Amino acid sequence: MAPGVLNAQVKNSLSGNEYFDHGSIEEQESLPPLRSYLCLTVLTCFCPAYPVNLVALVLSIMSRNSYYRGDYDGSRRLGRSALYVAVASVIIGLLIIAISCIVHFTNDDG
Repeated sequence: MAPGVLNAQVKNSLSGNEYFDHGSIEEQESLPPLRSYLCLTVLTCFCPAYPVNLVALVLSIMSRNSYYRGDYDGSRRLGRSALYVAVASVIIGLLIIAISCIVHFTNDDG
């Protein structure tokens, strides 16, 4: 009885079904698209709103990590947050540039 049980365990472990089950081709192709907005968040790093754009970059990287771990809903949520923070960073950066230009050109040195 012991050799039969041993052979069944060896056969199950060598078959690889438990460890190498990648699913069918249809399941692999139905993955949702990755929307981490990494390019946008990297471009926002050139805006002068540094704490905000670094948060957008971290959210974007977290979104990519969640996607590759298989958490598609979390990836979509973090990607959307990265997009909103990146847009806010661009708007804040443009406001800082506009205010500094106004202050510079309206300064009356006498």
